[in-house]
Amino acid sequence: MAAFALAGCGALLAAGCSPPAGTGVRPGDAPASSAAGSAPPGASGSPSASASASGPPAKGRVTVTGVAAQGLESPWGVAPLPDGNLLVASRDKGTISRVDVGTGAVTPVGKVPGVAPGGEGGLLGLAVSPSFASDLMVYAYFTTESDNRIARLRYDERRPAGDQLGAPDTVFRGIPKGLIHNGGRIAFGPDKMLYAGTGETGDSGLAQDKKSLGGKILRMTPDGEPVHGNPEADSVVYSYGHRNVQGLAWDKDKRLWAAEFGQSTWDELNLIEPGANYGWPEAEGKAGRPGMRDPVAVWKTDEASPSGIAWAQGSIWMAGLKGQRLWRIPLAGTEPVAAPEAFLTGEYGRLRTVVALGGDRLLLVTSETDGRGSPETGDDRILTLTVG
Repeated sequence: MAAFALAGCGALLAAGCSPPAGTGVRPGDAPASSAAGSAPPGASGSPSASASASGPPAKGRVTVTGVAAQGLESPWGVAPLPDGNLLVASRDKGTISRVDVGTGAVTPVGKVPGVAPGGEGGLLGLAVSPSFASDLMVYAYFTTESDNRIARLRYDERRPAGDQLGAPDTVFRGIPKGLIHNGGRIAFGPDKMLYAGTGETGDSGLAQDKKSLGGKILRMTPDGEPVHGNPEADSVVYSYGHRNVQGLAWDKDKRLWAAEFGQSTWDELNLIEPGANYGWPEAEGKAGRPGMRDPVAVWKTDEASPSGIAWAQGSIWMAGLKGQRLWRIPLAGTEPVAAPEAFLTGEYGRLRTVVALGGDRLLLVTSETDGRGSPETGDDRILTLTVG
């Protein structure tokens, strides 16, 4: 069951609560009409039956408004373009495609050289440069034969379909790789720096080793260099003690949130503080260990197994793979104001990525063709949602 961290007199206490189930209406396969083209710590407060004056309603809503794309193979990262269309990564094919959200058309953009898919590795997160209008750079996190790395590629849509990516310029390399726990989410923060969530590849000791890039959240310049003000000079390590981070999002006050997979007991939503230790493998869930940060919310692994997250309408929205549901965590600042609420449970299968489009609009990417789902006709899909 979903649980929260409570703060009082500097001590963190745990409280369990049962999340209400929520469902949405399954749409037809017509494409959506349109879609356009987000950390300091805080103590978590007690969830209440109703939201505070500054927070969102305790009860939310989700409406599936359409299908932006379908028939996708192992979709993972999604990057909205300034024109409102999308770039989508295929984990197993190592390709990037462009989705016209007005028509649902999916056009090949190109293949990322050097991608070596296997297990949970392959072409994972995507992000577009903060200066995309002038530099046309697309950033990709991917697994090679030797490591996980981040490269940028120039996207030129004037070239023929399937040949629109320039040669990769590797900006960062040496992130540990494995058949499992490769992390892979990348995003540019409000500070225009590049953040990456990594995994410990099944070698849990890497998470506590500050000299390793595994089991970390990294912060770097767009050129892959350490950022002045990072916790340690000449290091891109921003936080550590993570098991497998696949969700990164900023709220309206520019606080960074991250979702990560637990082992067999607790999945986590964490509020990220620079330099903080999030406990793995010494702690999973709300352990109350001195010197380690407890999560703001936890779930049993069969209810979540969280990948992407996004912030919209005062809440974090979290995609669940094994849990096959979309979680809403309503927040007033850093405090949950009500129990997490589940939507779309079992309606679309495994859910991989959530993208905020502004206002009350989200994109939700399914993950039924990743080798662990049960794909049906039309899978995988990108759904358009309105939420509140």
